[in-house]
Amino acid sequence: MEGDWQDRAFHHHIATLIDALDGPDFWTRLTRVIERFVAFDNWVALVFVRDRAPLVCAESPTPDGAVDVLFRAYLEAMYQLDPFYIAACEMPRAGLVTLGEVAPDNFRMTDYYQRYFKSNIIGDEVQFNFPFAHGRTLIFSLGAQRHYTERDIAQLAMFAPWVIALMRQRLAYEPAAQGAAHNAAPERETMPEGVSEAALEPGFASRFETVTQQSGRAPLTAREIEVVRLSLSGFSTRAIAERLDISFETVRAHKKHIYAKLGVSSQSELFALFYEPMGHAGA
Repeated sequence: MEGDWQDRAFHHHIATLIDALDGPDFWTRLTRVIERFVAFDNWVALVFVRDRAPLVCAESPTPDGAVDVLFRAYLEAMYQLDPFYIAACEMPRAGLVTLGEVAPDNFRMTDYYQRYFKSNIIGDEVQFNFPFAHGRTLIFSLGAQRHYTERDIAQLAMFAPWVIALMRQRLAYEPAAQGAAHNAAPERETMPEGVSEAALEPGFASRFETVTQQSGRAPLTAREIEVVRLSLSGFSTRAIAERLDISFETVRAHKKHIYAKLGVSSQSELFALFYEPMGHAGA
């Protein structure tokens, strides 16, 4: 009988979610249903847009009601290093996505992880993803101070079909999703050989161009920008070589040229050059 009452309560909560689809508290109600079964500490609903900064649908409030400075820095530029953002743009798919599935091999050694992820999300993250038109993906992220257990992931995976179905229906009422259509980047006719679209996205490439011009440093080539992006995102030298289908020694040579051009001697200096000045100016 107890299980029967629990089932009835669960179905009641799903019904209230359906009723709230066109309302301002949809995302909050969705979190309340999920947290009855899996504990998490923060959440955010975003629209990932290829070549553009994420658009915010809703986010969990901070305990003191203050502005989340780290999250603002993420929206300004650090999203470019987010493995979830990169995966959604390069290999979009609907369903539950875990950090373990998308994080590069050296992710936890990156400055992005140490300075943003570890400080803002703390332990682990999962996302419910729903790709839609013009290279956009509606995502619902759940961050936790601890690592999700296998049971947690199994529970969230079981919820994924109805969560994704509700997210798909929510699109019609989500202002951020509608605005993303107007901000979608135009189609490119040609791409330089061996260079991915992600490396040449306006936000990423323009940041590098602006910083190098302002600092009087030599500009980077498209291939060098790609190596920097992958390196700062957490891909090891060997993983970069495999991803770009070039030799290990070629990647090392690119890194040597990049460091020489920019006058830096470490990964941390490279991160600081491109992601700290603008982040501080925009804070």
